[in-house]
Amino acid sequence: MSYLSTIFGSNVFNDSVMRERLPKETYKVFKKTLAEGNAMDASVAEIVAGAMKDWAIEKGATHFTHWFQPMTGITAEKHDSFISPTDDGKVILEFSGKELIKGEPDASSFPNGGLRATFEARGYTAWDCTSPAFVKDGVLCIPTAFCSYNGEALDKKTPLLRSMQAISDQAVRVLRAFGNTTTKKVITTVGPEQEYFLIDKGLYEQRLDLMLAGRTLFGAMPPKGQELDDHYFGSLKERVSAYMKELNAELWKLGISAKTQHNEVAPAQHELAPIYATTNIATDHNQLVMEMMKKVALRHNLVCLLHEKPFAGVNGSGKHNNWSLGTDDGINLLDPGKTPHENAQFLVFLAATIKAVDKYAELLRLSAAVPGNDHRLGANEAPPAIISMFLGSQLTNILTSIENGTPLESGNKEPMTIGVTALPPLPKDSTDRNRTSPFAFTGNKFEFRMTPSSGSIAGPNFVLNTAVADTLSEIADILEGSDDLDTAVQTLIKDIVRKHKRVIFDGNNYSENWVEEAKRRGLSNIKNMVDSVKTFLDEKNIAVLEKFKVLTKAEIHARYEIGLENYSKTINIEALTSLKMARTEILPATIDYATTLADSINAVKSTGLMVDTSSQEELLIKVSSLNAKLTSAINALTEQVHKAHELEAKPVVQAEYYRDMVFPAMNNLREIADQLEVITDASLWPFPTYADLLFRV
Repeated sequence: MSYLSTIFGSNVFNDSVMRERLPKETYKVFKKTLAEGNAMDASVAEIVAGAMKDWAIEKGATHFTHWFQPMTGITAEKHDSFISPTDDGKVILEFSGKELIKGEPDASSFPNGGLRATFEARGYTAWDCTSPAFVKDGVLCIPTAFCSYNGEALDKKTPLLRSMQAISDQAVRVLRAFGNTTTKKVITTVGPEQEYFLIDKGLYEQRLDLMLAGRTLFGAMPPKGQELDDHYFGSLKERVSAYMKELNAELWKLGISAKTQHNEVAPAQHELAPIYATTNIATDHNQLVMEMMKKVALRHNLVCLLHEKPFAGVNGSGKHNNWSLGTDDGINLLDPGKTPHENAQFLVFLAATIKAVDKYAELLRLSAAVPGNDHRLGANEAPPAIISMFLGSQLTNILTSIENGTPLESGNKEPMTIGVTALPPLPKDSTDRNRTSPFAFTGNKFEFRMTPSSGSIAGPNFVLNTAVADTLSEIADILEGSDDLDTAVQTLIKDIVRKHKRVIFDGNNYSENWVEEAKRRGLSNIKNMVDSVKTFLDEKNIAVLEKFKVLTKAEIHARYEIGLENYSKTINIEALTSLKMARTEILPATIDYATTLADSINAVKSTGLMVDTSSQEELLIKVSSLNAKLTSAINALTEQVHKAHELEAKPVVQAEYYRDMVFPAMNNLREIADQLEVITDASLWPFPTYADLLFRV
């Protein structure tokens, strides 16, 4: 048996482990419960808990935890040991079914958006038995959902699980209309490609901005950046290769199918891509990927940066969310297929997705809204903040022919129809790839490229699932009420294309022409997180999330509050860090340099020699002038931060003030400091430069 086969999933309580360790009847009941989505029987949970405990202890675990994903954006865990004291002063190892199914962490200190008061501490974690438990760092980790005492979702996973049920229910209705009587469940799958930077740990520790904000708040561009495109897919440096090798091993032990690794476009930037998994498992896995990336990096004296834009002027990082739909009996519903019947069904699911993306574009944009993405969206490495879809010329031509009732451009003389026996087969790779599109069809899936590198993929996927569930529901209503399937399919696709084709764009999304064209089409262009968060409270968005019980109105308002608070707190941390660095590092260094220049001029003049000091004097004047501007910018930013703090009781007003006043003042301070960096004696500059950070790994 190969090394990889031996270690893959070795720290996961997966299906093969359960089949081996559970009684045959218990295993069958457990699998049936999973398949049907029923509540876990207490007696079954007790047996599973015992087997899980024994297996984990054999793996070296001493504690267990309910591993959950609060609204902080990272994972959380509270460890409890397996030991229970006995009367004779010894201990026994216990883990009950009750402890497996339910936990009670303190909920008061997690973001809750006003759902509960600080003194109301009780919260609950509930076992997500569809995602396997695993051992990490000597702890048995049990994936769970997290809710308040009153049942409100306080986490990322709960709405995702709800949305998976919603899209499954509606997709099955559509399949039944097509005569499918065997599919019981439709599953969304995801393969998130994770981009990241690796920098030297010693250099990182000399940069307060990287340590506190995750990105550089100061830094002039080095003489060389990414303009030669010589890093993309280039050979891996030995240090990076060693890191990737260990990272893969750690991920494989956790059953995470890390598949592809390579250098990305920017210097010091890399990417990891896994094989697709069911959405909630893929979400758990991606959280573990980010955690392991950071942990393993430290072992190699490196630091992994997951911020969307850690370095100005070079490409930032995203997380390309490859989303698809499949049935429990193996049908990919976004695969064009080889037969007319499959193609008609495919076009219905394609049409549902087109309508969902257009109808809920603001929700999709919101799902990618984190402070770091404001620096990235619209830059040359990322799609703009305009939601559009790329389908490729073949599918676009087919939809145009359906809409107009005209022949295909391929040479067919007959008008385009999509009766379940009339559409010709389509090749699997019916599109090229468009890396500029935020939502591109790539053969049998859609690639949502807006997703932020640092965030959970739960948000984008629960929005996608819910939006498509809504349009599938409307389609199912039409097909179920029709006496003629062919005519109904033809009519509904024609209607969807006519009403929602504005969101289809196969050109260059980076061009200024597209911005103008999108405006003409009436597509929204929400350029910052604050404006995006506001759309959460649009009646249309509240209605669809409530309709499918993905989020209640109270839970939506909570996430709205949390989003605004997160933006304000992030910009506040960045502003205070900028002030600290400017006051205590940059300004003292540049004053020292000005003093050195002045001393040099005075020393030369004191000799009485006729030596030209005009170059030193010119440089001194420039440095002194910039120092004065820097001091003024420090004072201006300080004033804006103080004013922002006074608005704390009004989240939306405060967030807007940080965006409109504090953030520009911070950028102004940076611009002056970066001018000083390029003229100050390198030996005096107080922290590592971009050249150091990007090219010394």
